[in-house]
Amino acid sequence: MNVVLLNDYAFVDGGPSQVAVSSARALCSRGHRVTFFAPVGPAAPELETIPGLRVVCLGQHDLLGDHNRLRALCRGLWNFGAAAALRKLLAGQDRSGTIVHVHGWTKALTSSSIREAVSAGYHVVLTLHDFYTVCPNGILFNYPRRQMCQFHPLGMKCLSARCDARHHAHKCWRVLRQVVQHRLGQVPEALRDFITISDLSCQILAPHLPRRARLHRVGNPVEAVPCEPVAVERNRLFTFVGRFAPEKGPDLLAVAAARSGVQAMFVGDGAMRDRVVSLCPSATITGWLPHEQVRSCLALGRALVLPSRCYELQPLVVLEAAALGVPAIVSSTCAAREAVEHEVTGLWFRNGDTADLEHCIRRLLDVRFAQRLGRAAHERFWKIPPTLDGYARRLEEVYQTILGT
Repeated sequence: MNVVLLNDYAFVDGGPSQVAVSSARALCSRGHRVTFFAPVGPAAPELETIPGLRVVCLGQHDLLGDHNRLRALCRGLWNFGAAAALRKLLAGQDRSGTIVHVHGWTKALTSSSIREAVSAGYHVVLTLHDFYTVCPNGILFNYPRRQMCQFHPLGMKCLSARCDARHHAHKCWRVLRQVVQHRLGQVPEALRDFITISDLSCQILAPHLPRRARLHRVGNPVEAVPCEPVAVERNRLFTFVGRFAPEKGPDLLAVAAARSGVQAMFVGDGAMRDRVVSLCPSATITGWLPHEQVRSCLALGRALVLPSRCYELQPLVVLEAAALGVPAIVSSTCAAREAVEHEVTGLWFRNGDTADLEHCIRRLLDVRFAQRLGRAAHERFWKIPPTLDGYARRLEEVYQTILGT
């Protein structure tokens, strides 16, 4: 099988890129011809060492990295260079046996490359790592109000809402990008096949996709090493992993930890760093760490806390914690709840409710309760682990379904 993976970056900058890079390695190991196409480099060393993988990196900037703001604004709407390069790459390839699989596409690729592949008659599948197919800001979240958006995407209330994280002029540009995406890029209108990574994302996005759309459920892989469950009953830390941003809710944990008198560790960084420190002066803040060190930090926790105010899609850190035997406290309205059975492998708290989060933290101060949840989380994860090989086999099934139609 011939697979062309499209992604904004040729290195790991976040979840979609991690999945794209990992799937390239897994598909190559299973004997498929794989090409990794990305506008922004440099290529990750991991990609360059995969036997048989072809990497096409254009050396462009992403939206934020381009100092020429006019070029960034124009290229962010329609990346002519990426579309032309993809056209050249696809020319002459067997359409009947080629899958074009799109991962991250909104920070550099744009809908131009998707339109190019569709127009050339190739089978295209898009993994819905975010909500950009329907939402201008990609997260269905009102930043000034710090709450989930309740408006119909691109409806009158959506267009007039001042929901952007920066300023309203940026929201207007995002709306223009969305119009270009729908009208010229024909995304999602021209696509038939989509991969969803959680039940919640499927539930939210399905009504906005074409009627003929086929949704393939493929959860993202978790690369974990089999181990005995950590002794969470001996740990004291309540751990947050991620960006310090309003939608991620680090301030909720900071307040709840300070009120509960527990130790909190924040792995990551972001604009809300000073806010977190002011709310919880005793907190440990590590900054961004390599993945192995993040795993070590998780193993030191009594529990992982994922207090997101937004929907999320499939936060892998919850599964990574479970693989170690660390239970999680998650927001009741985000997709992470699908990986946590309330009072069995972790706890849910009401979205945005600091008092309820504090109550959950205090419950886990009971060492026997914490131990029971951690052991159950570990047992459930390793019963059917979401391995990379399993992910690749599921992708093969989806590809065969698409090619067979």
